[in-house]
Amino acid sequence: MIRFLIIAALLSVVCRWAFERWPWDYLKPAPTRSQAMSRARKLLGVPADAGHAQIIEAHKRLVSQVHPDRGGSAAQVHEANAARDILIDQLPPRERAK
Repeated sequence: MIRFLIIAALLSVVCRWAFERWPWDYLKPAPTRSQAMSRARKLLGVPADAGHAQIIEAHKRLVSQVHPDRGGSAAQVHEANAARDILIDQLPPRERAK
C-alpha cells in the first residue's frame, strides 16, 4: 500500500512538472461561455448590454490600474485583455467593427 501511495505521489509531481497542472485539475469542468462572459463583465465592471465604446473605456480604465508600471502584473493585464476580447466577440458584427 505504501508503494502505491509513493508511486501515485511521484506520478502526480511528474504530471505537474510536465503539464503544469495537477492530475485532479483535469477532473474540473471547464467554464462555460456564459460563465466566462459573466466573469469578464464583472472584471471590467460593465453591464450586460454594454456597447463597444463602454467595453473599450472600461478596459482602458482597468489596464491603467493594473499595468506593471503602476504596481500591477502582466498576468492582470492579460486577464483584462482576455475579458475585453470575450465581451467584444459577443457583440453583433456591426458593433464589433467600430
